[in-house]
Parts: sequence; structure tokens; C-alpha cells
Amino acid sequence: MSDRLDVVSLGEPMVEFSQIPGEDRRYLQGLGGDTMNAAIAAARQGARVGYVTRLGDDAFGQTCLDLWRDEGLDTSGVSLDPDAPTAVYFITHTAAGHVFSYRRAGSAASRMTPRDLPADLIRSARFFHTSGITQAISETACDTVFAALAVAREGGARIVYDANLRLKLWPLARARAVIVATIEQADYFLPSLEDAQALSGHEAPDAIVDWALKLGAKHVALKLGPGGVLHADASGRGRITGHEIRCVDATGAGDCFAGSLMARLAAGDDFVTALTYANAAAALTCTGYGAVAPLPRPDAVRALLNRSMR
Repeated sequence: MSDRLDVVSLGEPMVEFSQIPGEDRRYLQGLGGDTMNAAIAAARQGARVGYVTRLGDDAFGQTCLDLWRDEGLDTSGVSLDPDAPTAVYFITHTAAGHVFSYRRAGSAASRMTPRDLPADLIRSARFFHTSGITQAISETACDTVFAALAVAREGGARIVYDANLRLKLWPLARARAVIVATIEQADYFLPSLEDAQALSGHEAPDAIVDWALKLGAKHVALKLGPGGVLHADASGRGRITGHEIRCVDATGAGDCFAGSLMARLAAGDDFVTALTYANAAAALTCTGYGAVAPLPRPDAVRALLNRSMR
């Protein structure tokens, strides 16, 4: 189908205020949210991308729409809510790393329901992407994710899922039950090591990969931060090493990984080749501040890959 989108992502966008390092009261305004970051990352790598969400009918919501249109995203799956705000979060930087503070209770996105889904848009996707955060923000949003998965399957999409465990949003027992039920449907499961350890009860990366495959995930990419990626599918498993970069802010690195992976899979790369590209793109994201601004373009990713091969 010539009118198919490469990627459709569903989730909650947020307005971001990122503390300027070394200053207590100055923040840079941006936008963030895991699924939104992934959608923009995919678009910057050349994919045709649609985003599905609910925004407040407010200035921040308009800021989101303006950015997405500038980035080339299909926004026909975005609805406006006159009675709820667009969510906001703050990033502060400490000696232990970056700290997130959220103002998202009752957000427009948390009011998504299955009846709001743009079914035709979702059916058009070659890859459908969502996350555990989307499921955690409300019960209706969780129901919406499962309804969207069913619609995406009807259209022949492959499901890409990132657990993105946030225990400030829901208790571990519920998170584990919901996330496990979603892993069972995932063609590509992309957890971080820390999240997967909490969800699986295993510490060793290979044991975690075994757990995910046994649940039904067809491809697993376990993100190990600076250690790279452990990947596995029915054909075997392997390791992609990390890149030596000057990391100043890891915000959005995993989201960039997901978006870049989907873009390269849609372009025809095999799993390992796409992972190698996504691993480099995610590393570059860590060299700048905020969620969206550092998301790299293809020239920068190719340059890093070329340097790493020397």
C-alpha cells in the first residue's frame, strides 16, 4: 500500500522544562515524552510517521502541534481536549544524574479512550509503537493501548514495545501484569536493563532475554546503556558494543533508539543492522540537553558509525 505510514506511535507528550546546568532557577523549555521522542527520532531518520495522542486545547498543546508539523509528523490522529491540560515535566541535574518531576495527573492524554482511536491511521502503520508509560498514566489509557494493538494487528503492523517502567505512576505488581501481557504481543521488545531486572526478577542479561523470549517477544533488544545492546531472536543472540561519547544528558536516549530502529527496519535493514544504527543514534542523543533537540540526523549517525569502524 503506497499510503501506508512506516511508523505510528501512541502515547503522552509533555512540555519539558530542563534546568540549565549550574543554575538553580533557569530552565530551557522544550517538549518530551517517550513515544513522542521516538516518533520524531524515526521521522528524522527518514520514516513516514504518524502520532496518536490527546492534547490540551491550550498554548502548550499548540506548541506540540507546531513542532510535529515542522518535523513532518502526520497529526491527523491527534485530538484536542478543552477540559484538560497538556502535561508538563521538569528535569533537574544532580551529582547522581538527571531527576524528573512530573505534573501530569489529569492530563489530556490520560483521558484517551478506545473510542477515540483513529483506527484507519493505526491500520496504515507498518510498525506500531507504544510504551508502558502510556499504559500507566490511567486505566483508560491502558485500555486504549490494548485496543490500539488489536487494530494495528488487523492492519498487519509489527508491534514495537518499550516497557519504560515508572514506579511513580503505578505499583510494580500491576505494572508487571500489564507489561507482561503486552510483551506477549510484541514483535520487538526494547527494555532497559534496570526495567527488565525489576519486571523479570532476573539480574543477568542473558536470563532476562530468555524470560522475554519465553513470554512471546519475537525480537528482544536489551539496552545496556554504555554497554551497548544484547539482542536475541529465534536465530540466536549477540551483542552490539557501546560508543565512547561525552554524555551530558541521557534524556530520550532509549526513545531515540526505538525510533531509529523502526526507521531502519522500515527502510529494509535486517534486525542487527538496524540495531547497530539505533545504538549509534542513541549514543549521539546523550551529547546534548533535553529530549528533542539532540535527536540526531542521519549524517551524524553515519559519521559516528564510520569512526567506530576505523
